[in-house]
Amino acid sequence: MTLPALLPWLLAGLLALGVLLAWARLIARRRGASTDVRGSRSRFLLLCALQPVCALLLYFTLLPPRQASTPGTLVVMTANAGQVALPAALQGQPRVALPEATATDGSERVPDLGTALRRHPDAGTLHVVGDGLEARDRDALGDRRIVFSPAALPRGVVELAPVGVVAPGDTFIASGRVNDVPKATVALFDPAGQRIDAGPVDAQGRFRLTGVARLPGPALFRVEVREARGSVADATSLPVWTQPSPPPRVWVLAGAPNAEGKYLRRWATDVGIPLHLQVSLGGGIQLGDAPLPMNAETLRRFDLLVLDARSAAGLGEAQRAALGAAVRDGLGVLVRADGPIPLPLQRLLGVPAVGNDAAEFRLSRPAPDDDAWRARRGAGTADLPVDADAVPAGLPLLTRRTARMPVGDDVALLRDATGAPLAWWHAMGRGRVGVWTPADTYTLVLAGHADVHAALWSQAFATLARAGAPAIAAPPDEARAGERAALCGIADEARIVAPDGTTTRMLRDPATGSARCAGFWPRDAGWHQLKVGDAATPFFVRARDDAPSLHRAAVRSQTLQRAARAEAAATQSVSEGARGPAWPWFLAWLAASALLWWLELRRSAPG
Repeated sequence: MTLPALLPWLLAGLLALGVLLAWARLIARRRGASTDVRGSRSRFLLLCALQPVCALLLYFTLLPPRQASTPGTLVVMTANAGQVALPAALQGQPRVALPEATATDGSERVPDLGTALRRHPDAGTLHVVGDGLEARDRDALGDRRIVFSPAALPRGVVELAPVGVVAPGDTFIASGRVNDVPKATVALFDPAGQRIDAGPVDAQGRFRLTGVARLPGPALFRVEVREARGSVADATSLPVWTQPSPPPRVWVLAGAPNAEGKYLRRWATDVGIPLHLQVSLGGGIQLGDAPLPMNAETLRRFDLLVLDARSAAGLGEAQRAALGAAVRDGLGVLVRADGPIPLPLQRLLGVPAVGNDAAEFRLSRPAPDDDAWRARRGAGTADLPVDADAVPAGLPLLTRRTARMPVGDDVALLRDATGAPLAWWHAMGRGRVGVWTPADTYTLVLAGHADVHAALWSQAFATLARAGAPAIAAPPDEARAGERAALCGIADEARIVAPDGTTTRMLRDPATGSARCAGFWPRDAGWHQLKVGDAATPFFVRARDDAPSLHRAAVRSQTLQRAARAEAAATQSVSEGARGPAWPWFLAWLAASALLWWLELRRSAPG
């Protein structure tokens, strides 16, 4: 504790010690005096009682109690403040209107909240009315108490999860929430205007759609909300940056040649994945690439190891030990459960037992209708038939081994049309271990659905392969032109390149500490890149008028969070108010001391 914090305790201790010494003196003097000079018992008790009273009054004279002050309230009008009815208690309070407010009730116009607080320095409580405070005003709050009377959520898309950088051909997820649109349907359109997915919202208004990123570079997809009668209720753009990533180095071990391995290698060759395939024929004879020893040095050269049941059964104890160490160091492993998995490998990798029985299943359609499916499959497929009678549900029946997904930290990697898991994975050290039960995904290619086959294996490889270099920074989820955006995790030499080529050097805020954050005010909308050396992280900056319902909901949510934090800080700061005047306590101490002196003098008088 600091010295100012210890001072009240030291003073109280000294005064308590003084009271004890005074009591001891009075008791010793009374016992040592003769009966005729002791005085009455009531006078003795009064002398003893006045000692702590004088000590307490002296304490409050030196350290007066803190006064509980009631700070003034400033009403802050923001956008759509007219939708909120103000309480009657706020009618006489000063009122300011920020630039976004359209209030015409005589509120004082201010360019920002900082100016309003300088004009009203006594305002300890801010009553914010409307959509909330923009980014430029939230830093001016300090530790003031905030009361927020929010306007109603806007109609349309109020939440939209950002999409990270995806590789060409990969599937991405577009998810969010829709407000105040009964029986809404959300559709996802690609940059060419083709609908690639659609679906209804759930009871909470949430939706989840999938899209396919094709050509490298920036792209703007479109999320459209339609009412039950078909009219468009809201629409917003969804920025997606497609960038080729270094392909994973994959080592495939097969116990026998089969069509599944053949088409897996063909797909890997088409997409540029360096796949090293070894197929054992027994008796030391192997097909495919040159055989490699399974040791720590070899496993360090690969990002993913694919095993089937036969190749797993052929691993020796030393090979299993090297494999376990490599997985804990970051290597990914995919076990193709096309037969019983050996018990030593089950214990090593934590995978379940697989039965000999096979069951049929069907994958869900990747698009809600034929037109969306053709759009997802790309150019040149507009005339391809999708005959639901010839091919039920659009995809052929597949087979899988019977295995039950473990209950624990395992995550589903693939599900069938009914939602049952077909493949799953779990973490092991820094690596991941996956179990794959489908046995004949190559029939998708034979049935004309090579895109679905590629999507399955691409997702599996991307999920399980060794993680690459971490991102150089965390870009902002929602950045708009003319508003401050916060970027965290940046390096000292970070810089931002605007769409017109303008480069801005980033300066970290020392107050953010280990978060390493910096502020950035984009002037133009479009794709920006945060660069450190040759590495770059793209992020999209929306225009001021882009997706207004999304912006209103974000400002509302951030103001609610800031109000909750400021409420706790303001409650703590009230107890640290200024001390009251000392003179009333001094007069009371002086009166008590005079009475004590008179009683002492009266007792000391003879007779």
